[in-house]
Amino acid sequence: MSRVHIEKLVSDWTQEIVQDTDLELVDVEYVKEASGWVLRVYIDKPTGVDLEDCRTVSEALDIRLDEADPIPGPYCLEVSSPGLERPLKKPADFERFAGRKVQIRTYGAIHGRKRFEAVLNGLKGDSVVLEWEGETIEIPLELIAKANLALEL
Repeated sequence: MSRVHIEKLVSDWTQEIVQDTDLELVDVEYVKEASGWVLRVYIDKPTGVDLEDCRTVSEALDIRLDEADPIPGPYCLEVSSPGLERPLKKPADFERFAGRKVQIRTYGAIHGRKRFEAVLNGLKGDSVVLEWEGETIEIPLELIAKANLALEL
């Protein structure tokens, strides 16, 4: 099974596990690291996730992974918080975190650059609205390669 299929399958299972809770799935990644393959699942909730939240999701997911056995060979399952620089993946994330500072990287140049650190103003249709260097700019969602909250000190 390909990396993309594994991530999709685990995303679907995790959505089912958290659906009747205040937890949300933020992201799933299956990556090769120096220590071997790692399956990372990031969860969050409005008050922040704790060790018990991670344990509960990890145990439920571990049962599904053992039953279906979709991953050939050894891997390490990690379930954790997305951290302070949480990735923004879904359109709802761009609404939820309006008013916060974000870092966005685009696939192509916009206003002569591919990297932006700006205040997120939300969504307008299918575009992210930013307050950047004294002006309001819009970046179409399909042009965003990566977006995350910026650490504010």
